[in-house]
Amino acid sequence: MKNTLSFLVLGVLLLAAAKASPPRHAAQAQTAQAQSERIPVIVELFTSEGCSSCPPADELLSKLETLQPVEGAEIIGLEEHVDYWNHDGWVDPYSSSEWTSRQEEYVEKFKGKSPYTPQMVVDGQSQFVGDNARDALQAVREDAQRTKTQVSISADGSGKKDAERIEVRIGNASSQPQEPADVLLVVTEEGLGTAVKAGENAGKDVKHAAVVRYFHKIGSLSSKDSSPFDVHQEVKFKSDWKRENLHIVVFVQERKSLRILGAAEARVTG
Repeated sequence: MKNTLSFLVLGVLLLAAAKASPPRHAAQAQTAQAQSERIPVIVELFTSEGCSSCPPADELLSKLETLQPVEGAEIIGLEEHVDYWNHDGWVDPYSSSEWTSRQEEYVEKFKGKSPYTPQMVVDGQSQFVGDNARDALQAVREDAQRTKTQVSISADGSGKKDAERIEVRIGNASSQPQEPADVLLVVTEEGLGTAVKAGENAGKDVKHAAVVRYFHKIGSLSSKDSSPFDVHQEVKFKSDWKRENLHIVVFVQERKSLRILGAAEARVTG
């Protein structure tokens, strides 16, 4: 009953919000100027295939990315599968201790007792239970009002079949770091799902949003230096990743406050 009510609330909230904001495919068809007016907001979801409460949160993140229901915001989802649910006979194939460690940083920041799933974190500044559509919309709406550092990603056209060469530029740092900040590069893959055979979701076909496949620091910014950041980077892909479903995300995050200052996302070229 709880999940049914959550889905009803989710539908009502997202449909109402979507009236004021075009879905993602429509937003992509707009002019470059119109797209640039949408402020990127990073929405992280810490989840697991071993957690029975997580599928509704996975679906919420997927709908947030697809519908883009907040006017003026470009929602960029990062679905991070933690590894502490890998028991009861099921190991999440997308889980990593790296994502668990990242979640633990947020636990410390938000003064929590321990990590939990599903947990959603918006721009590193607010957290809540990951299937709460109302809190998600409110957090995205608030963060889309902040002045953001400009981040851009462009492919240089010389990538290999198993890699992509990109240029990352960070400039016009309107939101200048108040402390040292890291430039982080993430590869996500959409369209993934699993027929879970054991654990709390045994017998269920679970579907995912933008699953994090790769997470790497490619540089840093100083609070004392406002000069532009310009880096050429080769991003390598594993053979079992579907290139047509991959996205590259770059964002700037302060090390102590974990505040995300700016972000950009680009689909991997064919």
